[in-house]
Amino acid sequence: MFSKMMAVRPIALVVLCSTTLLAQQSPAAPPPSGMHEFPVIMQQNVTAGNTPVGTKVRAKLTVATLLDGAVVPRNAVFSGEVIESVAKSASDASRLAIRMDSVQWKKGSAPITVYLTAWFYPSVSVRGGDLQYGPPQPASKTWNGAGAYPDPKSPINQPFPGRDSDARSDSVPDTAASVTSHHRVVMKNVESARNSDGAIAITSNRSNIKLDKLTTYVLATNDLPPSR
Repeated sequence: MFSKMMAVRPIALVVLCSTTLLAQQSPAAPPPSGMHEFPVIMQQNVTAGNTPVGTKVRAKLTVATLLDGAVVPRNAVFSGEVIESVAKSASDASRLAIRMDSVQWKKGSAPITVYLTAWFYPSVSVRGGDLQYGPPQPASKTWNGAGAYPDPKSPINQPFPGRDSDARSDSVPDTAASVTSHHRVVMKNVESARNSDGAIAITSNRSNIKLDKLTTYVLATNDLPPSR
């Protein structure tokens, strides 16, 4: 009797271990599809009411962005069309909707459905002392700590011209420059609206909506929460 019990225990142990192992190897349920957003610069000007519905548009990605686990590189091009374009009138708000259907880059492409949102990345002014001159590489290899290349023959190693000829050559002029902010904000007097077909449109009761080729706008799968 004792021998039979000893023989049964290893078998039960094997069954228990096998069940546990199978449970560990079973694939987990896939996570819900995340929200995607892409900062882009339009490749053409667009004006609500003047740019007709059906106009083909393109936009260039400004920052490499993950899309379902794959990296869409910087400068990838989104292609799509204007699907709504209404100029502001005395009684109606200006409305504009742009849908992008694909994104393409040098070594790949992907179908996608994203819309223009009411968000953009504004330009901010910084002083000359906050600017970085030259490539972002270790100072010990490329920079001499004075904001110039170590090569004395390089023209970029010459001091900035100024009235004070005795000023140190490593000084940076206190001039303002415009750079793109790292935080998106909502366009002034613009709101997002979800159409009955699920598309996102942006609206304005104050003025006609105009997009230019200098501003970084945001494409997204859905309307976006406040920026953190």
